[in-house]
Amino acid sequence: MQSRLRVQGHPIQPMLVTFPLGLFVSAAVFDLTDVVGGPAFLGEVGYWTGVAALVAAALTTVAGMVDLWDVPSDHTRRTAIAFNLVNAAMAGMFLLTSLIRAQSPQRGASAAILITELVALAVGGVGVHLGARLMRQFDTARGEAGSLDAFAGSTAEIIRPRP
Repeated sequence: MQSRLRVQGHPIQPMLVTFPLGLFVSAAVFDLTDVVGGPAFLGEVGYWTGVAALVAAALTTVAGMVDLWDVPSDHTRRTAIAFNLVNAAMAGMFLLTSLIRAQSPQRGASAAILITELVALAVGGVGVHLGARLMRQFDTARGEAGSLDAFAGSTAEIIRPRP
């Protein structure tokens, strides 16, 4: 599969997906700290980290939808659709918690919000599994699974000095 959105030959969507996941995890950690009695400002930091994650998730979803056009219609396409739907479900759960917290003046977390975020992260774990399976399917389809040919050019330059 050739992605339409690429940076120096690498598809963008697998790179982008790490940002919302990392930000969602960070938001949940800040909220956990707020719920167990940490400083109150950590709840607001968790809220704004979740908002940043939602923006990153929106950009990742757009890149994923563009890439979905090029996926062959077989089990790889089903995996790609499941991957995008699972990630959208995780983002939707965080969106729900953000909308609830936007009503509050201090935007702190509660136990119910934290539980919802932890369930969303578990859903995101399924997305990580599907993303890994998707990358293996793409590598197998290209016949490059386990190949180090991508490093051949850069290794040769490191070993042999330029004249």
